[in-house]
Amino acid sequence: MSTYETLRYECHNQVVTIVMNRPERRNALNDTLNRELLAAFEQAGSDQNVRAVVLTGAGKGFCAGADLAVFQERPSPEQIAQGIISYYQPLMTRIVTIPKPVIAAVNGVAAGAGASLALACDLRVMADNAAIMMAFSNIGLVPDAGASWFLARLVGYSRAYEIASEGRPIPATQCLEWGLTNRVVPATDLLTEAQNWAAQLAKRPTLALGLTKHTLNHALLHDLAATIAYEAELQKQTVISHDHMEGVMAFLEKRPPQFKGQ
Repeated sequence: MSTYETLRYECHNQVVTIVMNRPERRNALNDTLNRELLAAFEQAGSDQNVRAVVLTGAGKGFCAGADLAVFQERPSPEQIAQGIISYYQPLMTRIVTIPKPVIAAVNGVAAGAGASLALACDLRVMADNAAIMMAFSNIGLVPDAGASWFLARLVGYSRAYEIASEGRPIPATQCLEWGLTNRVVPATDLLTEAQNWAAQLAKRPTLALGLTKHTLNHALLHDLAATIAYEAELQKQTVISHDHMEGVMAFLEKRPPQFKGQ
């Protein structure tokens, strides 16, 4: 188990649970937490024994967004912009591209860049008392940390603009209705439900699931012909994999497949 200052990294049954651990600040993102989150996702991505990831927050909130204490130091506009690019761009990109399923277990409020973190994950389970909040406009800012990219693709332009411009908490049940979350569960069951779902996915063909992330994200930015061509390229990798051959044999032999993630 790795040691981090601002998060916990726990691995069990091929599922890593990354717990943001600044509960006294509602897990607000400071320089250290940003760096450690990137390092934790890099570690999970490179570990062949890890086949799924759960991201959650300690205490009463998922993540309150950027730690606004930084604004007390009066950073320049250039410093703010560079911080967004230096910290958020690699972190959000890594979550989107890590070749394994990532589930956000959203406890309490995911606000601002914390909402971006939740939306960057492949799947979301929300506690029934949780909410997603695009809080940027409440302090006169535009969405950052990829929030506009994720939000517009999940709910469409008009709904995304409504959420971003009003800056109000969107409760879990409404998030489910609008497509911002996959499941809503009782708060007491949240982490167990997310980890159980991750454990189920960890038994699936990990290589294929990782490449599925790539092709879906590619499809958002390309036309049909380019998408089919990209699918064909990725299929070259899966068709020679152990899990493809195992899946075919299991189907022919009428038995459950035993995938290895390779």
